[in-house]
Amino acid sequence: MPSPGGLDQSRLAHLVGYAASRASIELKKTFARHLGPLDLKAVEFSILVLVASNPEVNQKQLGDALDVSAPNMAVTLDRMVERGWVQRERSTRDRRAVNIRLTPAGVDLVARAEKIARTMENPSLRMLSSAERALLIELLMKVAVVRHAGKDLG
Repeated sequence: MPSPGGLDQSRLAHLVGYAASRASIELKKTFARHLGPLDLKAVEFSILVLVASNPEVNQKQLGDALDVSAPNMAVTLDRMVERGWVQRERSTRDRRAVNIRLTPAGVDLVARAEKIARTMENPSLRMLSSAERALLIELLMKVAVVRHAGKDLG
């Protein structure tokens, strides 16, 4: 297996975090190359998709789902409101609650971005079969949700 920089990385190779970090670097570059022209950050893409899939979502739910602090989520949503992608709207069920909704521009943007996202990772993951890719996602998500399941061991 080629080693970036030509260095001996064997003492790191057994660490899942190191391998995940190396893969993340490659996938972040892929994201920037494909979705960067839409002036869209990864967290904004995730927010758009979550809002599109969850019509009654609020800022706290988004922050919890993406592990983003309340202040950082507020700043990100402010930026997305300014760009005309989302709007804050009082809940019809609970007037104290504020839901996040896509604007027509946000609906258009998420549709374009998801179309690109469906295939953008293919070149980076071409060495994996579809079953291996599904397993990789399943295993990474299992690791990602440990803390949310109340099983934080560290």
